[in-house]
Amino acid sequence: MDTQILACLTREMTAYYAGDPARIQHFMKVYAFSRTIALLENCDDALRFVLEAVALVHDIGIKPSEAKYGSCAGPYQELEGPPVAREMMQKLGFDPDVIDRVCWLVGHHHTYNPIDGMDHQILVEADFLVNLFEGAEKKEAILSAYHRIFKTEAGKTLCRQMFGLSEEE
Repeated sequence: MDTQILACLTREMTAYYAGDPARIQHFMKVYAFSRTIALLENCDDALRFVLEAVALVHDIGIKPSEAKYGSCAGPYQELEGPPVAREMMQKLGFDPDVIDRVCWLVGHHHTYNPIDGMDHQILVEADFLVNLFEGAEKKEAILSAYHRIFKTEAGKTLCRQMFGLSEEE
């Protein structure tokens, strides 16, 4: 796994969201949870590499969505994000197959039915872990997401531990 290119992508995304620490903190937290879940689920290096790259760029469509539509709603992000991610990743020299999968995931990271692949599942779980916290969601919303979204054992465990849920809830 080429960790140097991921560090360069982190730097590019930080520059992309310069002056917006909340967005930078968000993608870094999604990155950390994605990596952690993937490691705990024993994902192979190739899947983990794609997952770590997409975690960094998953919300790249927010800026063009806000500029074009005055909204950062999920469907706009999914529409506007892939071309921006593709350009950034091509500039950094990512493999075309990795770029294609990352762009597909960026274009589906707010699509929960169907989930297509372990990388998609883990990305959605990591994004939910961060969004539930950042949105200060109530226990009912957390439980609903837990039962609807979380499928990996690592993601379920992190969700329960983070939000103080019992295994019976």
